[in-house]
Amino acid sequence: MADGLNSKVPDQQLIAGALKGNQEAYELLLVRHRKAIFHVVTKIVHNKEEAQDLVQETFMKAFKALASYRSEYKFSTWLYKIAANCAIDFVRKKRIEALSLDRPVETKDGQVEIELPDRTWDPERDLVRKQKLRSIDEAIESLPNKYREVIIYRHKDDMSYEEIADILGTPVGTVKARIFRARELLKKKLKSIR
Repeated sequence: MADGLNSKVPDQQLIAGALKGNQEAYELLLVRHRKAIFHVVTKIVHNKEEAQDLVQETFMKAFKALASYRSEYKFSTWLYKIAANCAIDFVRKKRIEALSLDRPVETKDGQVEIELPDRTWDPERDLVRKQKLRSIDEAIESLPNKYREVIIYRHKDDMSYEEIADILGTPVGTVKARIFRARELLKKKLKSIR
């Protein structure tokens, strides 16, 4: 870079440069924080194209308000707040008016009551689900010990392959092979309940 700015320059120094009109400092701040801001915005709007626009809007607002930034706070935190506010405002503007289930809907032919079926609890579906879970538990219990323990660690305790390998004192490859074999055995045992 012409002014000797690089990625090791602290944010505070870049902000001071940007406030003096140094375009390179602006650009480096943008490049340094764009990915994190995109991540924050995407989590709120769930649309990558809209998120790209909101990232641009975030930086425009941030650079306009840069003089109001207070250095006792991390610059990234300040930016995240601006990004989150931009994204939340966007979502609010886009929100569709929801139908009220308590009030009738006006149509050209008069009022229509909204009736929705109650799907909150279905005893038969609940029974089937419980039976499947019981069958899965029984199938896991019937596995040989070396397969049962890796399946329980992986799927019930949500452990990584590395964590399981550490607990068992075996190589990660062995853990992966046992999990694969355990899954194959479970598929055969569970075919009948599907």
